[in-house]
This record gives sequence, C-alpha cells and structure tokens, in this order.
Amino acid sequence: MPPVDRLSSMLEHFRIRASLFHAGPLCGVTTFAASPGRGFLHVLRDGEMSVTHQQADGRLETVIVDRPSLLFYPRPLEHAFHNAPTEDSDFACATIDVDGGATHPLLLALPPVVVIPLDAVATLRPALDLLFSEVDAGACGQRVIVDRLFEVVLMQLFRWMLDHTDEVGLPAGLLTGLADPALARALVAIHEAPGEAWTLASMADEARLSRSTFAARFASLVGVPPAEYLITWRVTLAQGMLRAGEPVGLTASRLGYASAPAFSRAFSQRVGASPRAWLAAAVAVPDGSRTEVA
Repeated sequence: MPPVDRLSSMLEHFRIRASLFHAGPLCGVTTFAASPGRGFLHVLRDGEMSVTHQQADGRLETVIVDRPSLLFYPRPLEHAFHNAPTEDSDFACATIDVDGGATHPLLLALPPVVVIPLDAVATLRPALDLLFSEVDAGACGQRVIVDRLFEVVLMQLFRWMLDHTDEVGLPAGLLTGLADPALARALVAIHEAPGEAWTLASMADEARLSRSTFAARFASLVGVPPAEYLITWRVTLAQGMLRAGEPVGLTASRLGYASAPAFSRAFSQRVGASPRAWLAAAVAVPDGSRTEVA
C-alpha cells in the first residue's frame, strides 16, 4: 500500500501567497509590524543576528541566530532584527498570506516563531540557491519567480516539520496529528471530503481504531475533539469558497451542512461574524499590500 500523502490534500485547497519585500543587508534595528492574517518568512544565508518579539505574557523574548537559518512567523507578530549584517549578507524576506489564515489549522498548529538552521534541511538547498540566484540577477520576471520560490521553500519546510515534530517542539495540533500514521489516515480523508456526513464512528474507521481510542488519541495529538476539528476545517475552506464568489447556500451544501443557517451559525462561532459580514470586510482589504521595512 502506498504511503499516505499527508500534505497535498490540505495544501491544494489554499492559495499560499509569498511576496518578496526585502533582499540584501539590513542596517541597525529593523522592525516588522504585525498585520492581520499575515506571516513572515525570513532567510538568512550568511551572517548572524538577534531577533526580539513579545511573548503571549508580554515579556520580550530574544532569539540568537548564530548561523544561516530560516525564520518563519506563521501568524501576525511584531518582531525586530538587531545587529543584522550590514553588508555582504545573503538575506531575503517575504510576507506570507494564506487563505483562511486566521483559522487555518496548519498555521494554528505552529509556535509563534520557527527557527530552523539551513543545514538541518538539506532539501531546501536547491530552492534557496535558485531563489538567491534570481534575487541577485534582477532579470525580467524576477519578483514573480522569487515569490513562487518562497512558496516552494515554505511547503518544503512544512514537509520537513511533519517528519521532525519533536525537534521543532510543536504543540498539539494538525502537524502532530498528521505525524501519527493512524490519525493521518482520518485527517487526510476529512481534508479530501469535507462535505461527507462524518461521524466519530466513520472517522475512527478511517483510522482503523476503536471510537474511544481514536477520540482520545485525536484530542491528545491534535488538541481538539474530532468534531471540533471538522468544523474548523470546513469554516477555513468556506472562507476561500466565499472569496471566490460562491453563494452562502451552495457553500453550506458542499461542506455538509443541512441548511445555510446551520452553516452560518458554525461560521459565526469560529470567525466572529456571519459569512456575508466576514466577506464584506475581507473584500474591503486590498490584496497584495506590501510590508515596509521600518
């Protein structure tokens, strides 16, 4: 039996948009502001520096980056680079926007910042070499190509973290669930067919576990009960469908809800606004906004 592809069925539903906004050396203290729904991916290919950001309890945390590394802020969090190299630095930064970013279970499963030494992820080298080659060349189409390469780097990072959950120190969430072979079968099935009439029994059958064992393992590794995860996944998908112009009623039907009101209640509970109110606010925010280095 071929191995389960744990990422494709999830990632194909979402448009990950990476946008290069800085390449080259940095001077002094450089601050990256937090914007709703936006993350950051920084690649330091040469040099060293320190990074500061506030923890959930308000304390300032300092991360020392003493070798070439990739720094990923999956969710909005203001951070600042100190003592960054001022010359001869292979350094590039991109903003990361994901459809349904506020509720995307993949991003919610990550710590506030992930710092990975580049030599720990050998599969990143070809994409990074091509990325910096394009940055240096400045040829026609550079921005589009670099943006796509950043997206490749991010997806390769997800793949690596999936196989190194202990090294990254991931909290309970989607990646730790996908790292479990039994839960992975159930999660992939849910990702591929979110509109199915899923029950605890049918999800447990996919995992080839008893209902009690499945429910306990799911809650322990994913951090929420199976039914709660299913709702979150459906609401996350709904955001992309609504953005694409799909009517609320059709979205509700495709995601397995018996009626539009039932879907709207679930959506409002997760997002804090009705589907139509959320969509009105979402389209009011222009796409492709750029982040400036302060």
